Amino acid sequence: MMATRSDIVIQEVSPRDGLQIEPKWIETQDKIQLINAMSAIGFRRIEVSSFVSPRAVPSLRDAAEVFIGIERRPDTIYTALIPNHKGAELALAAGADELNFVMSASEMHNRANMNMTHERSLLSFAEIVKPARQRGVLVNGSIATAFGCPFEGLQPPEKVLNIVKRYLDLGVDGITLADTTGMANPRQVSQLVDETLNLLPSDKLTLHFHNTRGLGLVNILAAYDAGARRFDAAIGGLGGCPFAPGATGNVCTEDLVNLCDEIGLTTGLDLKRLIHVSRRLVGLIGHDVSDQIVKAGRPKDLHPIPAHLRS
Repeated sequence: MMATRSDIVIQEVSPRDGLQIEPKWIETQDKIQLINAMSAIGFRRIEVSSFVSPRAVPSLRDAAEVFIGIERRPDTIYTALIPNHKGAELALAAGADELNFVMSASEMHNRANMNMTHERSLLSFAEIVKPARQRGVLVNGSIATAFGCPFEGLQPPEKVLNIVKRYLDLGVDGITLADTTGMANPRQVSQLVDETLNLLPSDKLTLHFHNTRGLGLVNILAAYDAGARRFDAAIGGLGGCPFAPGATGNVCTEDLVNLCDEIGLTTGLDLKRLIHVSRRLVGLIGHDVSDQIVKAGRPKDLHPIPAHLRS
């Protein structure tokens, strides 16, 4: 499938960020089928899994098997989240196209999530970039709690921007600003995106919003207006960080695609096909999901006129 031009690039993160917090074990083959369906729809980037300790995130202990089993599409980048050098080695061996490492802007959350200080995280990431480069594999640096931490509160923009600079000094290919527990607001987003884009081009920046307080789509529009063009989302609004109190799901992919369709922004994604895949989620994970467009239908999906009103 040839990639099509789009105004917004939506990166699907449900196989990793969406499933990592699910209490029910999702069979490896089911994960593979979900990813293959996302590839067929036309996503240009899919976060497949995470090479973390199976004790910490048991739901993703089959990361290597998933990577090996998926059907690769030539225009899709298949990403692995990695916490350290060991995770990077496993991801490279499994054939990941991109390594995504994460450090929190908040020191306290970084200790809870990564069990490391900022400086130890950066030293670990420095060991990852070189072998990835030698393999021709992309490296993305994510900054969790970039807009606020459930332990420390608001994170100063200059603190986040300093981490962006440190990442760029390491030689990363892209940066992600993550609103890990949905604490961001549109004005804050506009300011931080505007300042971050002074340091790197828009095609290297990704925004990752959770819809914890219902501002996910609004924050995406604010980021878009400030110049951002790449966004993470998860079908069904799945997801949440197991190491952040109060964390809930990501911005829902099909709701975001519908928003873009309604206001004339192209995504290169077929909403109808996306809804079809999303409707299978409940049977897969065993509980309801937070998508709105699947429940309500697309605005153009009109209903029959009631019989008593026909004449």
